Amino acid sequence: MLPQTQCTKCGYDGCLPYAVAIASGNAPINRCPPGGAAGIVRLAQITGQAITPLDPVCGLEAPRKLAWIDAQYCIGCTLCIAACPVDAIIGAPKALHAVVPDLCTGCDLCIAPCPVDCIELRAVPVDQSVWDEANALAAKARFEARNARLSRARVIAAADQRKRERVQAAIAKAKLRLGKS
Repeated sequence: MLPQTQCTKCGYDGCLPYAVAIASGNAPINRCPPGGAAGIVRLAQITGQAITPLDPVCGLEAPRKLAWIDAQYCIGCTLCIAACPVDAIIGAPKALHAVVPDLCTGCDLCIAPCPVDCIELRAVPVDQSVWDEANALAAKARFEARNARLSRARVIAAADQRKRERVQAAIAKAKLRLGKS
């Protein structure tokens, strides 16, 4: 029932950890600015909790926006790509990056890491202003796919590191034997 923007404005590392906290009674239902008042109503219906106003500490409810990168200033640092929780930014190191509007959740997590401040949030066209369940499910699938890919990459990197360490240990051992002979 959360919008799956993965914005972390609720204070949790994404929509799933927030949902788990709500379900376990450890978080109130009013901490999701992208979900807004309608989201609070949906969560109240599911959880039986009272409808309360959005917690202003988490942010304010606002019309949907999308990230936009100013091509004139983008230096291709890839920090925005690493920050995007749903793989909505494309590009390569030292090349221009771009936001795929149909994939962007408007979370704004790409803005802070940009060293040249070339990313801003812009209002979406009226026909794209509604963030519905289909959008949420697609964003959730992209988020989960990204996390699985990053997890596999960490496992591979760790295995490669262990392999390098074994090779270095074998070389050091061989040097010791050769030095003693």
